[in-house]
This record gives sequence, structure tokens and C-alpha cells, in this order.
Amino acid sequence: MVIIKYEKIEMEEALKNKIEFICGFCNTSPIIYNGSIKMIEHTNLQYIEPHRIIIKGITFLAFNYENTIYIENLNNAITINNLEQYIKSIN
Repeated sequence: MVIIKYEKIEMEEALKNKIEFICGFCNTSPIIYNGSIKMIEHTNLQYIEPHRIIIKGITFLAFNYENTIYIENLNNAITINNLEQYIKSIN
């Protein structure tokens, strides 16, 4: 029998502050859901689920200690520095 364990990961405080600061400039507020680690017991298989940030109905994905934010999926990436411009272009 396969047993899957879930362990919540708290978002890094510096990353959370950056996102909230950028959203403050864009007059919006983010909804943040913490990610998790999914582990299959008695194996070395693990999956890290990214943190989900919802801004103006668009889901952004982020990992701790990274400078990259992903838009909707892991194929579309922007840096945190360009997040403000992207949010303002959504309207």
C-alpha cells in the first residue's frame, strides 16, 4: 500500500513581504496559500507543491528562496521585479 504524507511549507517572510509590497503599489491585495511537500513513505520520491498567490483572479506560483514567479503554470515565468508591471497590465 502506498502511503503519501503531506507536510505544509510556510512561505518565506521576505518573499511574502515583497509580494504584499508590490500589490500595495497596484492597489490590490493578494490571497496567499502555502505550499506543501508530498512524500511517498519508504521511498525517496517527493513533490514540492509551490505557494499559490492569487492576484486579480490570476494564479501565480512561487517557491521559497527564488526570485522567479510563475504565471498559471511552470512554463510562464517572470522575475519578482517585473511583477508590478504585469499586474498593472492585467486590468
